[in-house]
Parts: sequence; C-alpha cells; structure tokens
Amino acid sequence: MSNHFAQPSGEHTLPACSSRQLVANLLSLILILVALCLPSASNFAAQTDDAEYEAVAEEYIKTYLAAHPLEGTSLGLHEYDGKISDYSRLALDAELSRLRRFDDRLAKFDPAKLSARQSIDLRILQAALKKDLFEMQDMSVFDRNPMVYAGAADVNVYIKRNFAPLEDRVRSLVAIESQIPNILIAARTNLNDVLPKPYVELAIEIAKGSADFLKKDLVSAVSGLKDEQLRAAFLDANRKAASALHDYAAWLARERLPKASLDFALGEEKFQRFLAQTELVDLPPQKILEIGMAQLKAEQEAFAEATKKIDPNKSPIEVFKQIQSEHPTPDKLIPDVAKDLDKIRKYVLSHHLVSIPSEIRAKVKETPQYLRATSFASMDTPGPFEKRATEAYYYVTPTENNWPEKQKQEWLTAFNYYTSDITSIHEAYPGHYVQFLHLNGSPATKVERIFGSYAFIEGWAHYCEKMMLDEGFGGASSSTPSEDDVKRAAKYRMAQADEALLRLCRLCVSIKLHTQNMSLDEATKFFQDNCYYEEKPARQEAMRGTFDPGYLNYTLGKLQILKLRDDYKAQEGDEFSLQKFHNELLNHGMPSIRLLREIMLKDQSKWNDVL
Repeated sequence: MSNHFAQPSGEHTLPACSSRQLVANLLSLILILVALCLPSASNFAAQTDDAEYEAVAEEYIKTYLAAHPLEGTSLGLHEYDGKISDYSRLALDAELSRLRRFDDRLAKFDPAKLSARQSIDLRILQAALKKDLFEMQDMSVFDRNPMVYAGAADVNVYIKRNFAPLEDRVRSLVAIESQIPNILIAARTNLNDVLPKPYVELAIEIAKGSADFLKKDLVSAVSGLKDEQLRAAFLDANRKAASALHDYAAWLARERLPKASLDFALGEEKFQRFLAQTELVDLPPQKILEIGMAQLKAEQEAFAEATKKIDPNKSPIEVFKQIQSEHPTPDKLIPDVAKDLDKIRKYVLSHHLVSIPSEIRAKVKETPQYLRATSFASMDTPGPFEKRATEAYYYVTPTENNWPEKQKQEWLTAFNYYTSDITSIHEAYPGHYVQFLHLNGSPATKVERIFGSYAFIEGWAHYCEKMMLDEGFGGASSSTPSEDDVKRAAKYRMAQADEALLRLCRLCVSIKLHTQNMSLDEATKFFQDNCYYEEKPARQEAMRGTFDPGYLNYTLGKLQILKLRDDYKAQEGDEFSLQKFHNELLNHGMPSIRLLREIMLKDQSKWNDVL
C-alpha cells in the first residue's frame, strides 16, 4: 500500500493527495480490512451449514427425549421426570414418522460441507437414528418383541439417585406407575399373533421379575416417605402396576407361548446393514466371523498355555476351577474389591497408561437389593447432565446371609481374585469409569454426550482387560520373576482369556444365529464347548443373541481399537505413547471407531481396514 498518509521530511516526499483521492483511498483501505476480517465465501457457507445442522440436531434431541423421557431423567435432564413413553399404536406410528422425517432431513447435509467437528457430530447422530429406525422397521420390536413392554417399568433411576427430594421422586413414580397398565394393554394390541419363542419366554421372566421388583424392592426403597397421603397414592399405583405385569406374563404364557415360533434371525442382508448403519462397519458378516473364529482359537491356545505354567498335569478346566477357589470370604468381599481397585488405579497412573481427569473416586458398595437379581458387578455413573446426584458407584453383589454355605461358595468363585480384578479393570479403571470421566471433561457436544457407539463403549472396556495385562499388571515386579510370580501372572492371563472367550463366542454366535441358521441348541453347545460354560449360563447367552445381535460389539470394538492403535503407532513413530493414544481416543465423545479413525489418522488412504 502506498504511503500517501505519511509526510516525512527529506527530498523524496510524495505529492499531497486531493480530497477525492483521499476518500477513494480510505474506502479502498476499509474494503481491504473488511475483506480480511470477514470469512471467505466457503467459510461463510460452512458456518451457515453448521448453524442449520445444529438447529436440526437440537430439534432431534428434544423430540427424541420427549419420546424417551426415562432416558432424559437418566441423562440428568429432570424436566422429563415423571414421564414414560407412550406405547399406543398412534404414538408408535408417530415415532416412526419422526425417525423417517429426521432421517431425510439429516441426509440433506453433506458432511464435506460442514466443519470437521460437525461432520463427525452429524454421523454420530445419523448412526443413533439409524439404530432406532432399524429396530422399528427391520426388527419390528414393537410388533415382535414382548420384552419391550415387560421392561418398560424400569424406574431404577428414581431410587438409586437422590437427584430430588424423596417426595418429588415418589410423585414421579406414581405418575409413571399409573401408566404401566396402559402400556401392557397396548402390548396386547400391538404384538403379532406369532412371536419368536425366546422373546416370549424371556418376556414372561422379565414381567414377573418387574412385578416382584415393584411390590418388594421399590416399596422398600421409598420406606422413608413421611407423607401418608402420597404413600397411599404410591401404594395404589404400585399395586395396579405390579398386578398388570403379572397379568401380562400370564397372557403371554396362555396366548402367545403355545404358538410361538423360532423365527428370530435377521438374515445376512439385514445383519450387514445393521453393522454398516449403526457402527459404520462395512465388512461382510462372513469375514467378521472368520476373524472371530481365528481369534477364538488363539485365545483358547493362550488359555491352555497359561494352564501349563500353573499345573501342567491338569486340564485347563481343572486349573481354572482351582483358580476360582481362591476368593475372599463373604465379609471380606467388599473391602478386598475396594483395596484392589485402588491398586489398579495406582497402576494405571504410575505406568502412564491413560490420564484420569478427576480425583473423584468410584465408591465400592454392595449392589442395592433391587438390582441383585440381574447384576454381578456394575459401574453406576451419573448422567452427563446431572448436577445434583453426581456420585459414582462400583456395585458388587455380595452373598445373602440366608444362602446355604454351598451356594455362597459357588457365588464367590466368580469373585476369585483374578477375575475380580479383570472385572474391576473393565468396569472402573481404566474401563467404563475412566471413559465417563474423559467424556465429562471433554468439549463433547450434546449429541456426543447422549448418543454412543455400542462397539466403542464396550470395546474400550474389554480392550482394557487385555491392555492392562500386556502392560504388566498382575505380573512380576522384578526382571527375575520367581515361580510364584510366573504362576500369578498365568492365573491373571487365564482369567482375562476366560472373559475374552465369552465375548468371542458372542461374536461368533451372533453371526451364526442371524446369518447361518444356527439353532438355539447349537448356540448353547457352542458356548459350552468354546468358553467352557455350564448349560444354564450357556443357554442364557444363546437366548440373548436372538434379540441382541449387537452383543458381538464387545469383541468387534476391541479388535477395532487394537487395529487403530497399530495404525496410530505407525503414524506417530517416535512420538507414540500409549497414554497419548488412549487420551486422544477418549477425547471425542463415544463415536463409532470408524469415525475415530478419521479423527486420529491423518492419511486415510494408508489405513483403510478397520480390523
């Protein structure tokens, strides 16, 4: 720019400007400055697209939570307290229309024209929407799955978290329980005449269990209520809800069980679409099964190899039963788990495996009575928007005082010192609880806080079990391990392999049940033969596979994370560290691992395979 405004002394001064020239120059300068300050046309377009997308996403979230208010309460959004989903045919048709409408609206956004952050956000939201759409359209859950209605009364959040005074929470319970009879009337109207037999059998169990929960555990949980009028209203609504659930179980047994079929399989086309739409995995099911079977064989060999280090004269099953006998006494269970959990946390920090972005510890407590029928050990974290009841509990289910001694001992085998630590790694450090802490401390959007990938959430926790042992947890503390050190490390490896075998069997059975006509009996035997389960738990696992094809995601997610780690390590070279990789992995909400690959790997053309 010419120096028309300076008039320095000396020979080479410039001529003075006319007033017209001065104005013209000033206008030129202003235009240049404005051009420098304003975004480019492409940036402006991107910002406009982002704003339009954000408005649609916000609208989707509001309508989603209006349709799923119990989830809103669990997330910590208490404007949804006291509400429950409407299961009438009119409401279900409206929900399907809502999903289709938003599916069309979101499809109009081009990810390439959004900012990088919103491009990821869009695809997280689309995957969550596609999952709900798949369940309604392709799985026909409201027409074919009676469990949906039997489990509609899951009001645990109202008693496990003190997010409001007891009186307010009981008012919410009264409002919800008063709607349960209507939901079960809707079930009779909506459900097909012929239903999959495993669904009917499980729905009968769930309905009876839910009724018992309402009559006993829920009543006990609100025993501190002082308002007698409110108590009377609660007991009346509670009695009617429990009665309606018992009647529903009886109706299913009488009207639906006798003519139930074994038609539950999705078929290969639907199964592949399910994976592609919900987890962005486009591998054919057969290819995933081949990978799973190879991994299953390798894990069985690791299980057997560890056996030889402990007692080469016994079979793997005999050695594992011996390991299971090494457990705490009933009175020491909770203190021992708490003590070991602290050791695990310290190991994560001292070995720089992943940052733990909060000093708030998970509190080890006995599983509340109302959760004990379905829980062995579980992590209970507050919703991402919860402001009041922000405690985090690691629940461990103890023996009951009135159990016979033999039953107590059998229960405690699952809490042998090695399996117990593997479970703590999965649930708390550095598994689900650390994942929760990273999500809370990250700049995650509302979409990223609400909607998550099954494969990433469970895959991360399952990956941590292997990663911790690979990084020396449970092994020797010196370079010259003693015989006891070697045996202890082998026991941990057997416990970890045992968990891996179960999840690998789930992957294989899910694909075989839904794409290769595997029967329930064959699936049961597969669990018995390949992860050494007894018949009853093997049958339960097989039954789950009929309605939860996504339970393959524990292993699928773990394998995807291992592959991403290898690719990230190759990319980073000398700059790679495990802590850096894990922190980056956990810093973007809970997206599918395919999206994490896009975020973390710079040259996509070099890293195409997800497994």
